[in-house]
Amino acid sequence: MAPITDCIKQGEFRWTHAATRAFEALKQKMTEAPVLRHPELTKVFEVACDASGVGIGGVLSQEGHPVAYFSEKLNEAKQKYSTYDKEFYAIVRALRYWQYYLLPNEFVLYSDHQALRYLHSQRNISSRHIKWTEYLQIFTFVIRHRPGVDNKVADALSRVGVILQSLTAQVVGFDKIKTEYSSCPDFGLIFQEVTAGNRRDHVDFLLRDGYLFRGTQLCIPRTSLRDFLVWELHAGGLAGHFGKDKTITLVADRFYWPSLKRDVAHILAQCRTCQLAKARKQNTGLYTPLPIPHTPWKDLSMDFVLGLPKTARGHDSILVVVDRFSKMAHFLPCSKAADASSVAKLFFKEVIRLHGLPVSIVSDRDVKFVSYFWKTLWKLFGTSLKFSSAFHPQTDGQTEVVNRSLGDLLRCLVGDKQGNWDLILPVAEFAYNNSANRTTGKSPFEIVYGVMPRPPIDLAPLPIDARPSESATTFAEHIRRLHEEVRQKISLSTDTYQLAANTHRRSQNFQEGDYVMVRVCPERFPKHSFKKLHARSMGPYRILRKLGANAYLVELPSDVHISPIFNISDLFPYRGTFTPPVATEITHAIVPPAAPRVPTSHAAPTDQISQVLDHEVVASALGGFSRFLVRWVGRPDTDATWITEDEFHQHDPSLLRQVQDDLAAAEVTDARPPIIHTYSRRHRR
Repeated sequence: MAPITDCIKQGEFRWTHAATRAFEALKQKMTEAPVLRHPELTKVFEVACDASGVGIGGVLSQEGHPVAYFSEKLNEAKQKYSTYDKEFYAIVRALRYWQYYLLPNEFVLYSDHQALRYLHSQRNISSRHIKWTEYLQIFTFVIRHRPGVDNKVADALSRVGVILQSLTAQVVGFDKIKTEYSSCPDFGLIFQEVTAGNRRDHVDFLLRDGYLFRGTQLCIPRTSLRDFLVWELHAGGLAGHFGKDKTITLVADRFYWPSLKRDVAHILAQCRTCQLAKARKQNTGLYTPLPIPHTPWKDLSMDFVLGLPKTARGHDSILVVVDRFSKMAHFLPCSKAADASSVAKLFFKEVIRLHGLPVSIVSDRDVKFVSYFWKTLWKLFGTSLKFSSAFHPQTDGQTEVVNRSLGDLLRCLVGDKQGNWDLILPVAEFAYNNSANRTTGKSPFEIVYGVMPRPPIDLAPLPIDARPSESATTFAEHIRRLHEEVRQKISLSTDTYQLAANTHRRSQNFQEGDYVMVRVCPERFPKHSFKKLHARSMGPYRILRKLGANAYLVELPSDVHISPIFNISDLFPYRGTFTPPVATEITHAIVPPAAPRVPTSHAAPTDQISQVLDHEVVASALGGFSRFLVRWVGRPDTDATWITEDEFHQHDPSLLRQVQDDLAAAEVTDARPPIIHTYSRRHRR
């Protein structure tokens, strides 16, 4: 269509040879197979979308046969979109174009862009993607990838995915199990003795119509029916994917077999939905402390405190630098927008000029600390940089503790002068470094300098003429003993904490090539997204290698823009996916159709509306529209359909005005309209 639409640009009509070829091709495509057919609302819709450099297109189909086509030429701005954005835009436009078909039903969405499958697992998305994602929330669909060579209309549905209908139920007949009791290892002997009337050793069991019961529980022989029943009560149409204990209760309330609890636990461990959607509490990975420093200001840790009000001097953050030996800290005001170069200048000005170059620096994975400039700078100075794994602040626990203390100090000192908190930082720093640390038992000032600084109270005259003094040799020995005492106390504190922490932890190791699920922290969700309904895990992903005692490098998809290094507490083994058995032993299975959905309108403009049964407003991020549930003259109630306001106006504008007037009156009087609104019109005979 692009050559044809080009002929009417800029208000001038100019027919070209390219337009002639396009028009002839269009006529041929419109008259040859496959031709369109009417949709059947009881069948699953499939939407296939694709994008090119000049336009987007889609096909709505059922069982491999096209129902409708959609295409749109991209303007110059949209032609500059990335491939990902073009594919995403094609999906949004196609769903909006066919929303009347797709809103009431679950459907399959095909795209040849693999990255769109992981849309909800990305950490940061643009405002454009947020708007499009919010619009997609009103639909119920499954995204499936189809390679470009297969994304064709003629070969659309050779691999139709199975959709789990929301309220599909199965009423199962159990006639087959009557013949399985005699050969079952679990119930064979019991069945024979109870059949012979010998219930002395099996008083809990009885026969009823050929079925073996244990009290009120139906005994299930050792067949695939056991797995089938567990799966139905755990993940069936009306089940809720409850945990092991609740599922055992549901199964044991109706059925019995000796290994019931073990079988339930085995099946639930392989439920993919539970592995993805449920949060897991696990204490895996033993506590592994960092090496104990030996002297002050050689091994540091650093972090940022963000979210502070901006002061008149442009400060809205604090760079916290902590000496891991003495626990002395420097609180340096800075700006959140500062780059790695600015942070390095501040660090040299306020820390290195006082204490010299460090041997190691522990930090999180802030973009400033993992930048090329920062890494290259410290590599030149021979300083080792140690980074915590993503969203695992325990690695840099020293700075996290200081950050909490700093927050308490500032809240106490600032009061109602929150706009000048950066002027209070020197006071907060002195107060912190002058207080005794719980681990060392000494103040940071005393450990670093060997003496305590003079607080205001020392300015008062002493009752004696002079303070006692000591020689240089004695002072040096005092410093040596002090540092040795500090090292011993840090070591003792570390050992004590390690013993206490590992009491409730278990060792967990993965090998290269193992598949794991990755726990998703709330911080990994994109801003403004619906965090409550996101999956709590991602995966399965492959372990590439072990990086330390508790850190692993994981192979993530290319479109997941987060650090691939995870702490072991965020990983748990992938248990595989349980496939429900086809219970061939079950006879007389009755599978009723899925719960009926009210179909959308396909009435001709000449059809007459008999009654208006209901009204609703379908809202979305891109707007909303009204639709009405109507009954048609001469048709049964089962043919009632939803129609839009425009379609209503085409059929009966006067009845539409009556309905709108009644709805407006209900809003003015604050009267809640009834659940079903009925508006009848007399028709001439």
